[in-house]
This record gives sequence, C-alpha cells and structure tokens, in this order.
Amino acid sequence: MKRGSLIIVSGPSGAGKSALVGHALADLDNLEFSVSYTTRAPRGKERDGVEYFFIDRREFEARIAAGELLEWAEVHGNYYGTSRRFIDDRTGRGTDVILDIDVQGADIIRRKRPEAVGIFVMPPSFEVLQTRLTRRSLDDAEVIRRRLERACGEIRRYHEYDYLVVNDGLDAAVRDLEAIILSTRRRMSAMSGAARTIMKTFGGTHAENP
Repeated sequence: MKRGSLIIVSGPSGAGKSALVGHALADLDNLEFSVSYTTRAPRGKERDGVEYFFIDRREFEARIAAGELLEWAEVHGNYYGTSRRFIDDRTGRGTDVILDIDVQGADIIRRKRPEAVGIFVMPPSFEVLQTRLTRRSLDDAEVIRRRLERACGEIRRYHEYDYLVVNDGLDAAVRDLEAIILSTRRRMSAMSGAARTIMKTFGGTHAENP
C-alpha cells in the first residue's frame, strides 16, 4: 500500500490557514486533518475533537512525558502538540494528513519526518494581516499586538518551506493549495510502487528496477 503524504501548512495567525485547509478537506478525497492537542480555551465555534483536542496542562504534560507527541510547543502561554500515533496510523494506511501548525512545530516535524511537504501561507501585506486579526474579534488588543509581533518573525522563515501560497483571495488561494496537495500524490516516491508494477508487464531484467 502506498504511504500517505504528511503535509504541513504554516503561516502567521490571520493568514487564513484554517479556511484554506478547511476547503481542501471538503474538496479532496483521502485527506484527513491532524487534530492537535492544546491547553487554550476554544474560540468561537471551535469544537473539541474537530479543530483541537482541548485538554488541561496536567494532561498535556503527561502526554509529553509518555512520548506521545511528535512535536509540542508553548505559544502565547498555551501548549500545542501533534499526536505521533495519529500521524503514523493515517499515513501508514495510505491517507494524506494535513497539519495546520506554527513554524516552530513545523521545524521539529520536518526534522523528524524529512519527507513531509511544507507549505507556507502568507498574507498579501502586514496591513491586511492587521485588519484580519482585528475584524475577526477573537482577541483583545494586547493579544493582537503580540500576534502581529510574532508574525514579523514567522514570515521571515517562508523560504524554509517547499511551497508558498499568498492568500490575497480565498478562491485562488484554495486552488493553489489543492494543486500542491494533488502534486504530492504524483511524486516519484509516491508513485514508485505503481511504476514497478507496470514495468513488470514489460518483462526483461530491467523490469525490477525502480
């Protein structure tokens, strides 16, 4: 069975990562969202087990100690972490897994899973990002200030990723993201098994070569 791809989507808060990932999940088959653990409170209409698993600090730290997390970090005073078992189970049975994760967590995962595909989502400008964070009314002024400050550091790391999506319009950005995901399914590493099967039908000593 072909192993599924691990797809990392990163970018500053307010860049539109969640919206883009949500559309990709609705449009593409064989794609599953990696639900992370967090100790922060739910925002807006977020549901436990859908956007995140919401747990307290004691439980999160117990999972760290047990080695259950592929990566974890503390951001804005809250823990976030990715389940190792979830990733390995889904990709092992051929399902592509997409993660919406900050640059710190993405860096850790890519060192542990170098085959992962990295996609950075960038807003068209600082001013647009500031407007988006303010309009969504999820955070107070001090939290927005910290998010913008953090964004200035995160956005400088876009070149560490394999692909860049500029979210200057939702429809176009969704098409870009979905095109990237579909392209991962035709990489040589993903298609080598199918290629070897076809080559066997041609016979000869070279039929077993990858």
